[in-house]
Amino acid sequence: MTVTGVLPLWAAAWYALTSAVAFALYGLDKRAAQRGTWRTPERTLQLLAFAGGWPGALLGQSVFRHKHRKAAFQGVFALCALANVASLAALLR
Repeated sequence: MTVTGVLPLWAAAWYALTSAVAFALYGLDKRAAQRGTWRTPERTLQLLAFAGGWPGALLGQSVFRHKHRKAAFQGVFALCALANVASLAALLR
């Protein structure tokens, strides 16, 4: 979308950055869950999705097989992703 001029470069960079952070946090949280150590709060993961990291979060859920079966988490996650897309659409309008 950046190539066609629909998505500004700053927005693409923001999505790339927040997605990379989200992906890494899902991997770290999965490892922490397996080891029984300190976990990343679900609220942090949801806020990151709302901030634009939902593409990386989706990838992290798939790659690490983490949080993908938790229905309550997925419901909030979907709302966060939808709210982010709607906010971006309103901003670009």
